[in-house]
Amino acid sequence: MTLRPDRIKLAPDLEISRLLSGLWQIADMEKDGRTLDPAPLAREMKAYAEAGFDTFDMADHYGSAEIIAGHFHDLHRSGEVKSAKPVLATKWCPTPGPMTRDVVRAAVDRARERLRVAKIDLLQFHWWMFQHPGYVDAMKELALLKEEGLIGHLGTTNFDTGHARLLHDHGIPLVTNQVCFSLLDRRAAGDMSAFCVKYGVRLLAYGTLAGGLLTEKWLGKARPRDVADWSTMKYLRFVDQVGGWDVLQAILTVAAKVAQRHGVSIGNVATRWVLEQKAVAGVIIGARLGEREHRADNLKVFGFALDQQDHRLLEDALAQSTPLPGDCGDEYRKPPFLTASGDLSHHLKAFPKVYQAQPMPARPARRRIDTGSIWEPLAGYSRAVRIGERILVSGTTATHGAGEVIAPGSPASQTVYILDKVRASIEALGAEMEDVVRTRVYLRDRNDWEEVSKAHGRVFGDIRPANTLLEASGLIGDYAVEIEAEAIVER
Repeated sequence: MTLRPDRIKLAPDLEISRLLSGLWQIADMEKDGRTLDPAPLAREMKAYAEAGFDTFDMADHYGSAEIIAGHFHDLHRSGEVKSAKPVLATKWCPTPGPMTRDVVRAAVDRARERLRVAKIDLLQFHWWMFQHPGYVDAMKELALLKEEGLIGHLGTTNFDTGHARLLHDHGIPLVTNQVCFSLLDRRAAGDMSAFCVKYGVRLLAYGTLAGGLLTEKWLGKARPRDVADWSTMKYLRFVDQVGGWDVLQAILTVAAKVAQRHGVSIGNVATRWVLEQKAVAGVIIGARLGEREHRADNLKVFGFALDQQDHRLLEDALAQSTPLPGDCGDEYRKPPFLTASGDLSHHLKAFPKVYQAQPMPARPARRRIDTGSIWEPLAGYSRAVRIGERILVSGTTATHGAGEVIAPGSPASQTVYILDKVRASIEALGAEMEDVVRTRVYLRDRNDWEEVSKAHGRVFGDIRPANTLLEASGLIGDYAVEIEAEAIVER
């Protein structure tokens, strides 16, 4: 029997292979300034599609990946590719800033032009810093372009649970969230999977082979010293974080035993383990077009399943590792920065502040910020004020822009948005969330205390400011929660 990749429907009109071909290594292949010829690499994509790997994942910053995929799409349209209609999923990863209708449409049109399609099958959105609220505007505009027929479906990339839920609660129609998920990185197995199962969002998992570290190539071998490719550099940081090279070797040893039981490879076992996680729709396997391919081995993933004994052996090995901290996507936004380039703090600090501080007219030594809310000039107050080393943040609600209420009826999502706004306010005045010493939380309904407290704890769990939680049933407007904060800058 000839094996073919299993398929899964993400929506009535969107069916994908459960093994997606990832084109991120195009960027690595072009990193020294070379530009790849798209025509021969499009024919390499043809071979993948005809073997059943007809779903391709790429991004606007993966070198010329979208251009190569556009040439491949032409081959399929001409009838030269003997496969079902391929699915082209791409990502948009903009620099944080105003996400106007023109900005969003220009990005979508650019991707459509490069892919040579009238409609993008799946557009996935990445956002660098949630304290900048532009991601809400971007997703609203993308949703309008979906209704217009320029986008088939929307997903996110590296969104944590709280912000993925916020978009859902605000009415954005998500079908996927693409996150790192592997035997080394199990963050997505917790709150993220619970959210996805509850609301019908599916995970697309990358990093499943940890840049090749979860394969036979490294079983019993010493830790590499001189690493040339970005993928291996990135996932060595994951290895260090979970306990080091010895922990990886212990996991590889057990995975090898499981693989031997089934007559497959360690990579097959690592991939199968992720595919069997309840919220996962597909796993993205890197395709180094024109250099090497592992299609025959990857197909073996669909010829076996892990049984209870396999899971028990793997769980015992994983128990010896240190779980990665935080939620999905945190590695791009805060320490430990588990990326190929390591510490991204310089990159994030290069982005402009969300709000701009200005002197108080009556007290020039004091500084304040406004966020554009209709209430600030109407009532005559500032969102935040700095006096010397002290920063006071006014009671803050989930007001987006001039007056839009974020996620009406969702106290948890409103709390997520509010604390992002508090963060942006404090940062504009030269401080960090670690400088917060007090918060006060006002609830319309005391029964919301637990979900609001958990959202508060995800931000302040390691900071531990003084806190007061009150029911204030007379909150004005369609708000479930309001939060104020105080910080002291001791540096």
